[in-house]
Amino acid sequence: MKPAARMPRSLMSVTAVVSVALVGCGTETAGGGADRSELEARARAAQVAIENVYVTEVPGYEVAKQSVGVLGADGFSATYVKQGAGTQIRLGVDRGAIDAASCPKIPVGVGSGGMGGTVECEQDGTNWYRTSGTEHEYVTEVDGRLVRLNADAGTVDRATLREAAEAAHAASDAELDAVLPPAREDAGQPVERGDLPPAGDGAPNNEVGVGG
Repeated sequence: MKPAARMPRSLMSVTAVVSVALVGCGTETAGGGADRSELEARARAAQVAIENVYVTEVPGYEVAKQSVGVLGADGFSATYVKQGAGTQIRLGVDRGAIDAASCPKIPVGVGSGGMGGTVECEQDGTNWYRTSGTEHEYVTEVDGRLVRLNADAGTVDRATLREAAEAAHAASDAELDAVLPPAREDAGQPVERGDLPPAGDGAPNNEVGVGG
């Protein structure tokens, strides 16, 4: 019987490094981050339903932490900014539905507040591609909510916007921990919302502090 072949020393070194890296990653994932109850408390403090928190991934873009907030009654919004360029992609998630009949009636723009011009709709796979004026967006209906990725057509091309839409997904616990506002010492007090007018019936004005 031939003796077992010995692994070359260089390959043994690489294997050892990879094994250590994997063990380290597993330990960090298991031991770090906020627990689910804390994440739910942070979502409630932000007046956002935790199931409405979505994130996306677009090369070169990062979420602007100060942009994260509530949309409508308990929806979620965040703006992704391209580093060094200031180009923005706005993500919004709120309860709703969309089909061929309703698509042209829904204003383009995250938090548009019902303003806008003629809306053109085109079905693109499971998404709706919509344009109005200088704005364009992708909208996907998921479990009774609308996931919208919106941008200025002059600064973000359709392919990039489609990539953002296809990458959008419900946030994992680790992503919730990264994107939700941190716990506040005065968490028992309601958050002061910038989209509520100082007088009147208190209906949200989603144009405040939201692009589009």
